[in-house]
Amino acid sequence: MKKSTIWFLAITMAVTFAGLLFTQFIYMENMIKMRKEQFKEAVQRSLYSVSTMLEEDEAQQFLTEALDDDLKAYHNHDIGDIIVQPQLAITAPDGSVTTFTFNTFKDKALAMKSKPSLKGKPNVPAPMLNAYKNMQELLRSQYLYQRGLIDDVIINILGQASSKPILERIDARKLGYYLKTELENNGLNLPFEYAVIDNKGRVVYDSKEYNPAVSGNLLFSQIIFPNDPPGRRNTLRVYFPTQNDYLFDSVRFIIPSFIFTLIMLVTFTFTIIVVFRQKKLTDMKNDFINNMTHEFKTPISTISLAAQMLNDPAMSKSPAMFNHISGVINDETKRLRLQVEKVLQMSMFDRQKTQLKLHNVDVNDLIAGVMSTFKIKVEKFGGTIDADLPAEDMVVSVDEMHFTNVIFNLLDNAVKYRREDVPLSLFISTRILNDEKVEIAIRDNGIGIKKDDLKKIFDKFYRVSTGNRHDVKGFGLGLAYVHKIIKDHKGDIRAESELNEGSTFIITIPLIKE
Repeated sequence: MKKSTIWFLAITMAVTFAGLLFTQFIYMENMIKMRKEQFKEAVQRSLYSVSTMLEEDEAQQFLTEALDDDLKAYHNHDIGDIIVQPQLAITAPDGSVTTFTFNTFKDKALAMKSKPSLKGKPNVPAPMLNAYKNMQELLRSQYLYQRGLIDDVIINILGQASSKPILERIDARKLGYYLKTELENNGLNLPFEYAVIDNKGRVVYDSKEYNPAVSGNLLFSQIIFPNDPPGRRNTLRVYFPTQNDYLFDSVRFIIPSFIFTLIMLVTFTFTIIVVFRQKKLTDMKNDFINNMTHEFKTPISTISLAAQMLNDPAMSKSPAMFNHISGVINDETKRLRLQVEKVLQMSMFDRQKTQLKLHNVDVNDLIAGVMSTFKIKVEKFGGTIDADLPAEDMVVSVDEMHFTNVIFNLLDNAVKYRREDVPLSLFISTRILNDEKVEIAIRDNGIGIKKDDLKKIFDKFYRVSTGNRHDVKGFGLGLAYVHKIIKDHKGDIRAESELNEGSTFIITIPLIKE
């Protein structure tokens, strides 16, 4: 599959998933917002109803007190002020008799409080219209009295009620009951806490679990007796400890869908990453095959040519030429064997862990042996190799063959990536870190490595670009092999480099204490 096709599919699916997640998120946000508005409206409606009920209770209380006072005045009045009028008897067509008794008063004020006494069930015929008019006039007088009484109550409420303490105007037990009833009537059956606050912000009365620290959108307020003067107003405050749970209950069914969509997005992202890695691995394998073909083709061609020369009868007459051609065949055979061994070494990457034969080895002795062998190759290119190996013991547990190959590979890379215009210089140093680890640093003055390549140099099949140089051969397996061997020894390796300045490879490996 082409890389452009993969990118097209990745972008299309990413936009689709992003749009789906965005739509779900907006839906959840709108649902929660609408739920909050409905909740707020229901609470405010309930608080307003409670405030109205408290006003009605207060008005009823004042009216009851006024009627009680008036009734006492009526019963305690001097009987001499009452003039008893004769009774009026009305005979209905069915023979029943209805009697009316009318009391009048000398005092006009008391006359407003007079009531007719009705005995029996009246069945008033047309001729008795005058008697009914008298009765209606008495009822009108009684109505005017009651209306005047209510007016007096309203005046008392406006003039006296607001000056009373709030707890004398409302019943605290009824307040909690009213709140619960009205909230349930509006569909809010959840726990709440409330308090009555005076105009100075002091708590006059509160429920047991009321928390004065609650504020903001969680707190709902309603003025009690809003007709009171502003300086004497009291406020009812209510909040709901489980308000958030109540609001999110409406969108809980969306959360699993949101989570599944998110999982699908993560899975898709991981799949795309794997596809790109596989594409990259395929490209690197193709490069590996091309390089391997080239690496094998050269020695095979040389060996084939040398074999043809040996078949020439003239070669038997020149022992020097015969020995030279034999040496070429031998060198090229070793080169082929070395390339095959490098490929075979990579088979260990398919295993979870390399089978290592560990031995206690002094790092300085091992490095000194490698330097002695490698010194000839360095001098062949006119270079030098030096070391700073302290005399102290640096014993580590390693597979001597693999660990020696690690040092050889790093030194061989330094030779491969040398600068043509600068004499090759290699330097190896060792030291102990915190009495726990041994650090081995291999520094060269080669062409260096770009910062972008530093992150990938230990990847399998990855080869650093060498610009116009075409004499650097390899499969991109050396540093991958080095990295794996060091990790299998519970160590670590990192690289530091500056372009056209050189590179330093630093290995740390656990130290064995006596």
